Amino acid sequence: MEHSKKSKKYLLFASHNYAYSILRPIQKAIRERGDEAAWWLEYTCPDHLQKDEKRLYTLREVRDFDPIAVLAPGNWVYPFFPGIKVEVFHGYPMRKRIEAVDDHFTLRGWWDIYCTQGESSTPTFLQLAQQHRYFRIYETGWPKIDAFFDQTEQQPKSSRRPSILYAPTFSRGITSVETMAPVIEKLSQEKDWDWLITFHPKIEDPAIIRRYEQLAQRCPNVTFRRYNDGLNDLKQTDLLLCDSSSLIVEYLMLGKPTVTFRNTHPGPFLVDVHEPDQIGDAIEYALTYPKDLLEAMAQYTNFHEAHRDGHNSLRVLEAIDDFAANYKGRLPRKPFSLTRFIKVTILFIKTRIHYPHE
Repeated sequence: MEHSKKSKKYLLFASHNYAYSILRPIQKAIRERGDEAAWWLEYTCPDHLQKDEKRLYTLREVRDFDPIAVLAPGNWVYPFFPGIKVEVFHGYPMRKRIEAVDDHFTLRGWWDIYCTQGESSTPTFLQLAQQHRYFRIYETGWPKIDAFFDQTEQQPKSSRRPSILYAPTFSRGITSVETMAPVIEKLSQEKDWDWLITFHPKIEDPAIIRRYEQLAQRCPNVTFRRYNDGLNDLKQTDLLLCDSSSLIVEYLMLGKPTVTFRNTHPGPFLVDVHEPDQIGDAIEYALTYPKDLLEAMAQYTNFHEAHRDGHNSLRVLEAIDDFAANYKGRLPRKPFSLTRFIKVTILFIKTRIHYPHE
């Protein structure tokens, strides 16, 4: 008599609100294979779980669940959680400062597997893996993008009036959030456009948030929402106004143009301006969807994302299977940092206080 296959268990580790749109495609692939997923939410991540999503609250629950892998799109994971530690990233490599090392490639000693996305990330990580040897690289594509391509192709722009998404980065010295409020207010009065403003979770200044809330209250064609709603916001708007956020790659992948303000690495795939009074004309131009711009956008996004078949999440799970079968316990030990261990232990305590077991 044949025995049914024992289901595998995976823990989805969410440290910020943006994790949901990255990890849910993986959860979907897990369930399609007949396996089981559970969630761990950090105190920095609001609870937006759905009724059919399982959540774990304590270290004992995590250990009893005994996941084969812990998957995270953030910069850390708890080393005392069981399972293969898998980095799936919260965006594409966007070196925001010319003189800085891209945080995308910073090694922190937590991960067994890095799931890279394409030409912009894989070669560098392969070099790092050859040098450090305690982790493996699998080019899977970014799981979040599965949702972009498991539906019908992007529809042409509708006949409604244009809708502009403003979604700035949080990085100091680069973010346009201080500059853009009066610009948007002026354009909302002059142009027949709708505006949707959303913030990265790390934009936390109450004065800035209040300023944009008041802007939306004064201007009937401006909507402010504290957090981005992921793919829904991208699909429901016609153009992105930004600075130097990795969200740009996602938006361009939908075939929609982006106007940037003082982008740190501009190119022909963007309409980049340096003065606030140039933004209106730049938006007018980009909304015509010029052919040269669209071609440059396609070339640029192909450089970042090599896989567009809707199976990136499945490749992540296959990478975990391969690592478990061929590399687990056979690689050099991860480097240990007492300082980092103390820091994540403090985060764990904060999370347990913020989200006690109910």
